[in-house]
Formats: sequence, structure tokens, C-alpha cells
Amino acid sequence: MIVRRGDNGAEKLRIGELAEKAQVTKRTIDYYTNLGLLKAERSSSNYRYYDISSIDRIAFIEQCKKEGMSLEEIKKKVIGRFSEEVDVLELRLKIQGLEKDVTKALNQLKENDPDKYEEFKKNISPESLSLIQSLLLLFS
Repeated sequence: MIVRRGDNGAEKLRIGELAEKAQVTKRTIDYYTNLGLLKAERSSSNYRYYDISSIDRIAFIEQCKKEGMSLEEIKKKVIGRFSEEVDVLELRLKIQGLEKDVTKALNQLKENDPDKYEEFKKNISPESLSLIQSLLLLFS
């Protein structure tokens, strides 16, 4: 299987792969997508790609259906439950990207201009350094 990654680095699945992993039909995925329960990204060749988290979302939807909930009730639950998870995931990925960018920039500065690098280290406040470290620990 080819692993495809989206802009944020998360693994993406084609509709058939998602259907197989979630043990539902492609038609079911189409239906959930049309209802707004699932979100697909389109590639330049018009393929639909779904986040790997869609597997959990489908399992949640199927469980709600077994409990006799209407699709409108399920939609409200899905939006409430998964919107927070997506926000945290996106934030983690952004912080990881920023960490890589800052590390790369500091390493380049250290190599190209060691004096400026040392000056930078002296000028960063302990509070700023502590905040950066806390954020990294919080989202790692």
C-alpha cells in the first residue's frame, strides 16, 4: 500500500482503503461525506482522500446508529466530539513544524555566525525559553 500524506503530514486514505479499514461500503462513505459527517480532500486528479482519523469517526457513527440515534443527532455528536480532536491535532502539527523551522534557523545561525548565535542566546529571556519548553512538553 502506498502511504499518502496531506499538507499537514497526516496519512491519507483513498475511499476504497477507508472502506476496507472501517469495514463499510464505499457507498456508505459517500453517504456520510454528503451528509457532512466525513470530510474528503480532492487531489489534482480528483481522487478523494480521507484522514486516517476517519476510521474512528466511522466506527463512532456506526455505534450511534446501533443505539438508534437519528443521523441529525449523530451529526451533532460527531461535530462536537471530533472538532476538538482535530483542533488539537492541527495545533500539534503546526507546533512540530515551527519547532523544526526554529531549530533549522538556529543551527544555520550557529554555523554561519556563531557570534550572533551567542548574542541571541543571551537576549532570549528565561520566561520565553520556559514558555517554549512548556509548549513543547504540552504538545509532545
